[in-house]
Amino acid sequence: MNIKMDLISEDKVNSMGSMEKIRFVLDGVKSGNIVVLEGGLTSEEQMKLIELAMLEVDEDFTGIEMSGYPSKKGFFNLRKKTRLTVVGPAKTMHTIKKGKDWISAVISEI
Repeated sequence: MNIKMDLISEDKVNSMGSMEKIRFVLDGVKSGNIVVLEGGLTSEEQMKLIELAMLEVDEDFTGIEMSGYPSKKGFFNLRKKTRLTVVGPAKTMHTIKKGKDWISAVISEI
């Protein structure tokens, strides 16, 4: 079985509204793809993605696994969004280790 990975540029991510981004990611993951977003999602978008994914869990879709590394501290040391977000089907992707600048994950066949 092949595993498809969608690598989405920051320009594409920034051209979408919040709900459009969330739906785009969720639809890709529900199709069995690993979705990698350059520029990532805000913490609010991540929470909404998790919330929607939980509502759509059934016997074919077991949920999502999500990991990312945060942006460098910005204005007033607040973190607004991640620099990279990786989202995949929970039964396919498993984050093993994560650092401030790297993510190690195992991608396995279903």
